[in-house]
Amino acid sequence: MRAIVLMFDSLNRRMIPPYAGDASRFPNFARLAKHTVAFENFYAGSMPCMPARREMHTARTNFLHRSWGPLEPFDDSVPEMLGRAGVHTHLASDHQHYWEDGGATYHTRYSTWEFFRGQEGDPWKGAVGTTDPRQNPIARMRTQDQVNRSYMATEADHVQTRTVDAGIEFIETNADADRWMLQLELFDPHEPFFAAERFRERGGITDGETFDWPPYRHVTEAETEVGQARESYLALLEMCDYSLGRVLDAMDEHGLWDDTMLIVNTDHGYMLGERGWWAKSTQPWYNELVHLPMFLWDPRTQRRGERDERVARTIDIPATLLDFFELEATPDMEGRSLTDVPQPQTALFGKHGDHVNITDGRYVYMRSAATAEGAPLEEFTLIPTHMRWRFSPDELRDWEPAEPFSFTKGLRTMRVAVATSWLGSWQQGTQLFDLATDPDQGDPIVDEDVELRMASLLVEAMRRNDAPSSQFERLGLPADGPVTTEHLLARAHRNRVLAQTDPRPRTDECVAADVLETPLLQALQDPRVRDVVRRHAPGLVDSELVELPPAATLMSIAGRAGIGREALLALDRDLTAALDLDDTSAALPR
Repeated sequence: MRAIVLMFDSLNRRMIPPYAGDASRFPNFARLAKHTVAFENFYAGSMPCMPARREMHTARTNFLHRSWGPLEPFDDSVPEMLGRAGVHTHLASDHQHYWEDGGATYHTRYSTWEFFRGQEGDPWKGAVGTTDPRQNPIARMRTQDQVNRSYMATEADHVQTRTVDAGIEFIETNADADRWMLQLELFDPHEPFFAAERFRERGGITDGETFDWPPYRHVTEAETEVGQARESYLALLEMCDYSLGRVLDAMDEHGLWDDTMLIVNTDHGYMLGERGWWAKSTQPWYNELVHLPMFLWDPRTQRRGERDERVARTIDIPATLLDFFELEATPDMEGRSLTDVPQPQTALFGKHGDHVNITDGRYVYMRSAATAEGAPLEEFTLIPTHMRWRFSPDELRDWEPAEPFSFTKGLRTMRVAVATSWLGSWQQGTQLFDLATDPDQGDPIVDEDVELRMASLLVEAMRRNDAPSSQFERLGLPADGPVTTEHLLARAHRNRVLAQTDPRPRTDECVAADVLETPLLQALQDPRVRDVVRRHAPGLVDSELVELPPAATLMSIAGRAGIGREALLALDRDLTAALDLDDTSAALPR
């Protein structure tokens, strides 16, 4: 018995066969669908990247207790459990987050592992003078990425190719061996959308002129740039399709279909201008981001070319692997093997501190914070690291020991209060969608009976997960007792929800664009700007704004849903008048 898990990052269901897309452009995804069961209602859980991978180890949801972080000392790890049972597990990946502070305890759970450098500004090749080491890693990413690309001049040098080469080598080396699991994990098609040359050429993409790394916010770019980003994503998706074909070829060549499980999955999707949004994490977790492609070949059942309509989740993948290798799940695991019938009928998903969401396959309920403050919010951890750095002394100064949770093996964790941001879920409001009548989630509904049922399902799922009491308080939901009509928010939030769904004006539509793109703290030094901003967005003038980065602008704040469309248009109009601007006016002095 063997298993191969081919995991992509940011793979969009709406662009690949059999769900959608062009089978002639993505022939290997079409080929995969004929060999496997394609899941129709598969949902993400904890997001984004590393929280999803924590689920792949632990088979339980983690975003209610922790943001992006490592495997904790109390966490179960399915790759480690398989290894202890005599199954050789191997990780081949170019996912650079495994080698950062917030991901450093994952890869060592495998029997063997190998890593390939160069994705998304990975601090790989050193070229002195190209980046400023005094800046934090995020500020250096884009410049470092250009350095990295210069070392990938050929398709053979491309980091995706090298990673797949390693996976194929493992398969070829061990084709005659038994009891192994390969996790071949590709960072692509995550941004930046840098494909090998032949895939870029097919998409008409010109080097040096292409917008292939969208920001995490509302779209404010011109339609030309939106089209460039989409084509760059599709070119990289074509390269992923080719890599998938290499894995399928290896399974054919070595006759692995008889006794080798194949799982092809992703952690989340990616928005490419839909609803006026880029990327993920700043907007609500719409279906473009959480309704995922997932393919399963189980040699025990021999099901192929079918669609599975059950609601299924990322946490079910590790449970399925345990079941395949005839190992028992631990009591702390929430996932169920995908060979079990029936499956749980709901999926809980979200990101720490954002909306907490649930779906039953028809309705999607996105519960925001009950107040603008979005508090209280807490982290529970024994390894206090963020994605790329450690918790600061200020963050840890007032930590307190928490009582053990049901899944912490009797251990007390550090309870760390989190400073919440006004750019939180409350701004976007509680939302309820009926996918049967509105599959594109364009028209949130107000239906108290449905909201009451979905809010009750959400509370039940949170209680099963042993969510901390602070999460219930933050969401305005009862930690104990029934949900009642007094807890419902969709009607009260509806106007705010509708205001946030309007697309933001593009930069080239704004006369005062230079002012809107000037760092806010600098722009506010001009009393005329200060008066206009206070009129339309008083919170930006009368608050300390300690959570805003120094480079934040009115346009970037609007892009993250901090300023609505009408308010931004009014700002542009009144700034134009106050500063006596016209289409040829210059920006404020910089």
